[in-house]
Amino acid sequence: MKNSVFSQKIYSFLLDTYRWYLQTPERSLNQAYDAALKIKEIEDKHFSGNKIDIDSAMYSNSVMDYFESDLKKLLKTVRMRLTELKASRWFLNEENQKAAEKTGIEYLSPSLVLERLNFIDQVISKYTTLSAQKSSNVLVVQPPNLPVESVISDDKSLIVNNPTLPPKITTKDWETKAKPKGKIDTTGVLPRSILSTITRLQVELDPNSEQEVIQSFRQAQRRTIISIRFILLLIIVPLLTHQIAKAFVVGPFIEKFRNTEQMQIFLNSEMEEEALGELQRFEEKLQFENFIRNAPPLLPEQIEVEMKKRAVELAEEFRYESSNAIKNVFADIFSVGAFIWLLLVSKSSIAVIKDFFDRIVYGLSDSAKAFIIILFTDIFVGFHSPHGWEVLLEGVSRHWGLPANRDFIFLFIATFPVILDTIFKYWIFRYLNRISPSAVATYRNMNE
Repeated sequence: MKNSVFSQKIYSFLLDTYRWYLQTPERSLNQAYDAALKIKEIEDKHFSGNKIDIDSAMYSNSVMDYFESDLKKLLKTVRMRLTELKASRWFLNEENQKAAEKTGIEYLSPSLVLERLNFIDQVISKYTTLSAQKSSNVLVVQPPNLPVESVISDDKSLIVNNPTLPPKITTKDWETKAKPKGKIDTTGVLPRSILSTITRLQVELDPNSEQEVIQSFRQAQRRTIISIRFILLLIIVPLLTHQIAKAFVVGPFIEKFRNTEQMQIFLNSEMEEEALGELQRFEEKLQFENFIRNAPPLLPEQIEVEMKKRAVELAEEFRYESSNAIKNVFADIFSVGAFIWLLLVSKSSIAVIKDFFDRIVYGLSDSAKAFIIILFTDIFVGFHSPHGWEVLLEGVSRHWGLPANRDFIFLFIATFPVILDTIFKYWIFRYLNRISPSAVATYRNMNE
């Protein structure tokens, strides 16, 4: 009897799974259609039926950030559901459709499917462009000693369609007036300096150049604010998560199980050796103070009483330190989880901060770049770096209540800085040498 009931449950589960599989095309289409309806609703309600323009002056920056976030989520849903629809229709054949009809699944009529797909295309076509337009209008070649920036075409819809670009960065600097140069344009009759001077004069004589400069400055300012705010969040959120989890989540739970006298005081032998050393120094201190005061020698009973008091104090101190180390392990897990979650939900901010650091790094002079590279390499892979790595690893071990394994520390110091040094040299050879060869030359001269 039990076997038959179990078999019926298995059959029911498999049947429900198969029905869910057969309903995948219709479910994907309905979800994409609902997302397109929501986009259309926002357009009709807040933008008078026009497309959602993230650079619109109708609302404040906070409101536009809200609309932009919703738009990105809805467009992502539409793209994923349409991809799912295409893949599921490719796997489903006539036999599957006949099986679906037998199980009572009714598909939408072809006319209704085409109508919904047409509506979806009409809505999202405002926020998509051809790949050829992207490749011809998005990037502009700049000299290696200038800040490298992603330049976006006049079609602001690229910001929504391309998730790798920072939000609301539609810079229109005077450099973007020049078209991308091909191999034919690399050499010409006139020198490049004359052509660039003519281009600059054309831009300066353009009556709209002042507005474009102001708009570019505002966008750069906004990008800087977003980057600084995100950096602060990356620092503050994990720290706050660590402290809150340690005080209110992990702390009471650990104290509940370690608040007994029978619990082990020391987590490792190093703590025990440290406590015994403290107790021995305390005994020597008592004798030394007794000698310099010219007082009668302490009786063994008095020394034993003082030693017992100090031993109880040391036991409480190391019990607290052991509990604190255990709390740190679990609190650090919460902090890492908060940090990863922050990275996952802030992909657009990561793109902005990447562009922010690119502008800062590539905007430095060659000597400044060389100075920073030498500073970092000397700190992490230089001659004195093993001492720093040793102190860091011992601090991490003590933070988690682990014994400092000298073999592991020496092995780490012998391998990890070498790997870092190789990565630094490869980055200099592969990327920096191509982007800024003068900085590499300055680095070599300074390093010699």
